[in-house]
Amino acid sequence: MKYICQCCGEEKEDWPAIGYSAPLFYYNLSDEELENSELSPDLCIIRYSDETCYFLRAVLVQEVNESCQDLEYGVWVSLSEKSYNEYVENYHNEEFEAGYFGWLSNDLPDYSFEESIPTDVIVNNKIGRPFIYPHKSHDHPFVKDFYQGISKQEAERRIDLVINKL
Repeated sequence: MKYICQCCGEEKEDWPAIGYSAPLFYYNLSDEELENSELSPDLCIIRYSDETCYFLRAVLVQEVNESCQDLEYGVWVSLSEKSYNEYVENYHNEEFEAGYFGWLSNDLPDYSFEESIPTDVIVNNKIGRPFIYPHKSHDHPFVKDFYQGISKQEAERRIDLVINKL
């Protein structure tokens, strides 16, 4: 979709969001685990033999320096059972707002993830899917880039990596 940007007055075409259809862990499930798990466009429950994990889909917005556009990711975060149940109970309540602790549950282009990144999950049902913010104190290159921004060329390269990987 092309439009005239109010920020710079130039004609722009929106960048596509880098989206994930499931948490990373979902892709590694056995057939039995898949049968016992649930996945919708916004929610996921993975039932292993010894534990159950809860996830919701959220939006992560990466600032792009010297650009009028930001790079958006449609990612999954894990929540505690209590937080997940509260979110599900209020899923259709437009007045519902909450904040949760969650773990980023997808790998992102150009980053190595030896462990998940802790995040704040901010729910405001008036605006749609929850937004996540990585904990600034977590020592990881993505967290640094999230708070300092990335270049326009880097954002376009990441989009290209994902599109051409399909």
